[in-house]
Amino acid sequence: MYRNSPGRPGVVLAAAAVAQFVVALDMSVVNVALPAIRTSLGFAPLDLSWVVHVYALTFGGFLLLGGRACDLYGRRRMFVSGLAVFGLCSLAGGLAQAPWQLIAARAGQGLGAAAVAPAALAMLTTTFAEGPRRVRALGVWSAVNAAGGALGVLAGGLLTEYAGWRWIMLINLPIVAAALVLAFAGVPGGASPVRRERLDALGAVLATGGVGSLVLGVVRTDTEGWGSPVTWTTLAAAAVLLAAFVFAEARVAAPLLRLGLLRSRWVAGANVLVFLAAAGQFAAFYFVSLYMQQVLGMGAAATGAAFLPFSFGLVAGTIVATRVTASRTPRVALVPGAVLAAVGLGWFAFISPDGSFLANVLGPSLVTSVGAALVLAPVAAAATTGVAPREAGMASGLMNSSRQLGGSIGLAVLATIAAHRTGASSAPSALNDGYALGLVIAAAVFALAAVVAIAVLPRRRETTPSATSTALAEMQEIPS
Repeated sequence: MYRNSPGRPGVVLAAAAVAQFVVALDMSVVNVALPAIRTSLGFAPLDLSWVVHVYALTFGGFLLLGGRACDLYGRRRMFVSGLAVFGLCSLAGGLAQAPWQLIAARAGQGLGAAAVAPAALAMLTTTFAEGPRRVRALGVWSAVNAAGGALGVLAGGLLTEYAGWRWIMLINLPIVAAALVLAFAGVPGGASPVRRERLDALGAVLATGGVGSLVLGVVRTDTEGWGSPVTWTTLAAAAVLLAAFVFAEARVAAPLLRLGLLRSRWVAGANVLVFLAAAGQFAAFYFVSLYMQQVLGMGAAATGAAFLPFSFGLVAGTIVATRVTASRTPRVALVPGAVLAAVGLGWFAFISPDGSFLANVLGPSLVTSVGAALVLAPVAAAATTGVAPREAGMASGLMNSSRQLGGSIGLAVLATIAAHRTGASSAPSALNDGYALGLVIAAAVFALAAVVAIAVLPRRRETTPSATSTALAEMQEIPS
């Protein structure tokens, strides 16, 4: 049973949005700064990629644990604790004097983010009841999440070129401070369990180990290759651990992830959809950024600025998605959004070694970003439709895990395919061919997402099978 404390919905939304922005920002902000980091700290070439990979590894690996901890120990408590860890590790990263110090700081950032992201989403789903208000709130959260990734490229380029790479870490401090102020000002203390359930320790170990091994095996394919024994051993270990996790969760009284949650077509369909959308979106950021720098010869700051239209498109698409889904199901935006994103990425296939930003990037960026926003803005609402408040953190951690895994796996697979097409050549024409192929496949991934939305998601919101569990859960709550 739970006791709830009142909160201020507007402040809750602001806190969740600011926190999610900084978490998403750090997924991409370091990419254009890697050469400067290598020179400053003396990274070995093969070790430099860990500045990016270790954040994805700890973030993705601990999301399910972070989500369930929100339900058991309080959403605001996990939100504030995660922000504190994230901020302290950002400071440590900005002051790093050796490679291992920066890698350790990035790992700590990932741990903090794994608590913040599901807590932020769970705070929104428990503050705003299902319907138009929740759709609007989750639309803002999703837009900020997507914009954080896009603006990370811009911020990384500008800060590296004009202030120094250390500021890509230190810039997080005022953002984290703002989120903390908002959290203490208006975020409710959260559900205080009268009868506390024990954390599923076995499930936590198996899930963290399985997801972490999967992310590790995938992200290291850039150095080990898909045919490497190291890669196959890591992926086999991930398969064994995840299979054991599913077996254990079906038999424990208070699981880390209740498997019955996946019987809901909304929850299952939305998680598959966000996996595919993240794979396409992350790949688009990667290939378009490399195209502008390595084929068109644009600098870091100019490349970052070139992502501004993408950010504007995300905002516009979010506004449209929020309006069309306010009184209807998320499905009405998800299907056309996935199709539009596929069209935009297909347009990118016409990039040319002799091209330009105006001719080859601006138009498809706007189309792709609007389509992606139509998918990403309502998908969080879809993934939490019919979920009981006591399992909000669980559902939030699951959706964030799906997004993180989709981005990591999709990018690794598509980057390998593009590299195979490019071969050993570093000529702009060869690189252009590889990037174009990767973008075509990303378009196909979004097309597949549209098929999933049509085939799996219910046409009407009321058909969610978890509605009964929601009602039962609400009957068990005692308002303060």
